[in-house]
Amino acid sequence: MNWQNRTTFRFPRLLILVVFCVTAWPLTSHAKTVNVEMTAIETDVVIDGQGTKYKAWTFNGQFPGPVVRVTEGDTIHFTLTNLKTNNYPHSMDFHAAETDYLKNYRAINPGESLSYDFVAKKPGVFAYHCGAPPMIQHLARGMIGVIIVDPKDPQALPKADREYVLVQTELFKNPNDVQAMFERKYDDVIFNGGIFRYDPMVSGGKALEAKPGERVRFYFVNGGPNNFSALHPIAEMWDDVWASGNPANHLKDIQTYLVPPAGGAILDVVVESEGAYPIVTHSLTDALRGAIAVLVVKKDAQKLALMPYVQPAEQMHARATK
Repeated sequence: MNWQNRTTFRFPRLLILVVFCVTAWPLTSHAKTVNVEMTAIETDVVIDGQGTKYKAWTFNGQFPGPVVRVTEGDTIHFTLTNLKTNNYPHSMDFHAAETDYLKNYRAINPGESLSYDFVAKKPGVFAYHCGAPPMIQHLARGMIGVIIVDPKDPQALPKADREYVLVQTELFKNPNDVQAMFERKYDDVIFNGGIFRYDPMVSGGKALEAKPGERVRFYFVNGGPNNFSALHPIAEMWDDVWASGNPANHLKDIQTYLVPPAGGAILDVVVESEGAYPIVTHSLTDALRGAIAVLVVKKDAQKLALMPYVQPAEQMHARATK
């Protein structure tokens, strides 16, 4: 091989290496450590528009817990504190983590704290929840929440104009009746800890809002503890659905999407015309017990929080992702 041929042979390999470095660098250079602190609080929360209080077990005093939002590749440094005034052990299980279950997901007693780190390796929308026994009771009483892991590639999903988080759970009016939880004898099914919280046709309900033509993104987690959710936008279709919120799991033009207990999905809808569009589980016995969220589409739609009307959602979300 002469000099000219050797040069021709080596140059493409060098070019490939340079192109790889240039294109890969922006996707891997922004990983960071995110400090997330949560406190297990056994407290009363309001579950309907009439001010009915429920003896909940919560993360940071809200049902569901605060939204945690990070980027794929980030390291989460997590600390759970169980208030010394509580009566029960509590723990934290992040479905976005791949970690040592016995070491990091163990229950801690009142007055104790536990810290651990994990890397959010996969993008998506995931549940987090208390795993202390009996787990079914800790979930049912409110210790459930959402962690969003945004893809490191900002082009992996189409840009959303508006975003909402919805968490579906069954509500057992007697929070001490664990046997009823095992036997599925629930009283209501709720979005974001409230019976008809987002249905303006019910006293105290407030609608979700959007403008015509906006891409509205729902980060949905089914907290169960037992029922599947058949999520359907009445008078519309899901334009795009990503199972577990992962960009690799893409479906188009879906009428109803099934989400199992402890499962999640990202669901986008683009509504062209003004009007009211209920988002329901099409398991109608559950929808008619409280799992209805009305999306009102109008030109003067106000900007709402990621998880509207869940107190103290906005304050806790800012604290969790600082």
